[in-house]
Amino acid sequence: MAFGQNTATIRSTPSQKAPVRRFGTVPAEIMGPRILFMLAVMALVLFGLVMVFSASTIEAISEGESPTSFVTKQLLFAIGGLALCVLCAIIPYQKWLTRWTLVIWALAVMLIVLTALMGTEELGATRWLQLGPVSLQPSEFAKIAFVLAAARAIQLFRMGEMDVRMFVASIFVQIAVPIAFLYVTQSDLGTMAICAVSILAVLWAGGISARTIGIVAGVLFAIAVVGIFSSPYRLARLTSFMNPWDDGKGGLGTGFQLIHSFYAFGEGGVLGVGLGNSSEKFLYLPEAETDFIYAVIGEELGLVGALAVVALFVLLLYAGLRIARTAPDNFGSMVACSITVMIVFQAFLNMACVIGVAPTTGKPLPFISSGGSSLVASFIMAGLVLSVSRQSSAPDEHDRRRADLRIVRADYGYSDEGAQAGSRGRGRQAGRAPYRADDVASRRTPSRSGRRMDRAAARKGAARRREQSASSSQRRSRR
Repeated sequence: MAFGQNTATIRSTPSQKAPVRRFGTVPAEIMGPRILFMLAVMALVLFGLVMVFSASTIEAISEGESPTSFVTKQLLFAIGGLALCVLCAIIPYQKWLTRWTLVIWALAVMLIVLTALMGTEELGATRWLQLGPVSLQPSEFAKIAFVLAAARAIQLFRMGEMDVRMFVASIFVQIAVPIAFLYVTQSDLGTMAICAVSILAVLWAGGISARTIGIVAGVLFAIAVVGIFSSPYRLARLTSFMNPWDDGKGGLGTGFQLIHSFYAFGEGGVLGVGLGNSSEKFLYLPEAETDFIYAVIGEELGLVGALAVVALFVLLLYAGLRIARTAPDNFGSMVACSITVMIVFQAFLNMACVIGVAPTTGKPLPFISSGGSSLVASFIMAGLVLSVSRQSSAPDEHDRRRADLRIVRADYGYSDEGAQAGSRGRGRQAGRAPYRADDVASRRTPSRSGRRMDRAAARKGAARRREQSASSSQRRSRR
């Protein structure tokens, strides 16, 4: 995996066996990040339920509904999402290396096409598909399918089941075309940015070279710039973000929402006005319970509450990357790393928009914002990361010794100590974390020509030692 480094060795540095701490039968280095990840997710969900109730009561009353209608729906979605999270955690993530990923991808693309053909327009964008009483936002689920498809394509390419031409075609058809279609039909630059960052995370975790990642990032950035400046609507969003009071309508146009977000943070100060005491939620701040719920958090709980949310997402990022690092194989590392980065990047993108650091994108705050599609999709992603964690195993003594290997210069062609170390390395099962799939290839049995070279080197070394022994005996006899 991308977190480790390839090592070419001849002999190893001795290491003392260290005791492995365990949670029951599971090593601590596996269970620790898993527990941290689950605690971060549950804390965000519970905190989100409280804040949705606080931010939505006035909106619900104004629509003639019960004050608890929003939080009740959110709770039902949370229960359903939790069930899907458990299901995804139970299913071995290796299943997504099969054709099941293509089925999920096809379903996601079909929902995107249906949204473009018969979707409902809300807030100036056609991003929702009405399925009976449920309003679904397919882009929240499509981004998961795109990441799984990218990880699958990279893994099959590394395994030799795809040639370069087939790999490029797969990435183009399964990733580039659907994202471009999503961007054109739904004008969803936020989802495109999240998908782009997630794909870059897949490439990084998959061991793709930094040069290739840089080229891909440059191309994506160029596309984003062209997309912004080619659309008067997005360009207006950009200019109003830089100065929301100068939006052409004296702060009552595209800058209105951001201005009232500033008011909320300014009113909250360090400690906030108290839970439930927000004034901006009284229909002043649009979308207070969804996209701009972070502003309500800042007003009611102040800087302390806002930073607590940041800390929870940082904890989730740390735990997710630790899970990716200890993944059993490269595919698991790509899945855990990219999904963790996707969740956290969307969270920081939302918070950056709310505090005026980035233009408004309309993306919800994962696990916290009101909205069933976002919450259920976030739970599914959490389940995929936990599935990787469940399949992980800690490195044993042989793995730790291989991690301590040092590159040395061989003055002689053959080393008995090195041969012993190599045989031990080849005797172990491949694919253990934190080594990549290409690391496993470096530990395969030497070729026939390589064995002949080793035997020749050994004979030369033995001959050299016999000559030295003979010369030393001759010197002793002369004395």
